[in-house]
Amino acid sequence: MTVVACPSPAPQNQRGVVVFSAADFKALYPAFATIADGLLQGDFDVATLFLNNSCCSVVKDAPTREKLLYMLTAHVAALLQGENGKPPPGVVGRVSDAREGSVSVGVEYASEMSMSEAYFSQTQYGAMFWIATAQYRAFHYVPPPNRGCVGGLPGIITPGFPWPGSGGCGC
Repeated sequence: MTVVACPSPAPQNQRGVVVFSAADFKALYPAFATIADGLLQGDFDVATLFLNNSCCSVVKDAPTREKLLYMLTAHVAALLQGENGKPPPGVVGRVSDAREGSVSVGVEYASEMSMSEAYFSQTQYGAMFWIATAQYRAFHYVPPPNRGCVGGLPGIITPGFPWPGSGGCGC
């Protein structure tokens, strides 16, 4: 794993930006061993559209973020490139109805779940990601800074939004 260090002060979590390693990814997910490293890098880049890979990510701990990003990369790779040398399924959604005589298959994208959950439930990797990130999708109250982070004087409560990056207090 390669992690680029964040600027100090160093918080409790290991912060940093995750750098994709095709070799590490293929060791964790051997079903994608036949996919070219460049394609997997592209899949990782798509994964970062779903999960912020910066020092300001909601997932502060870089090793945890790496695991989540690799789950997402596997999800994207399974949808776009397929697994174990087989082509991608070509069907979006889950099979909701099947017939044998005259071959008919019905597919639905979302039934009793959100569109996001339905998207991630298309693969085992996406489903793992969805479950693993439940804690990050919950509401979190962030109180306003109280030390002049938004341009006020130290010691005086200065309301303001958004706080990160607006007055030098960091993420």
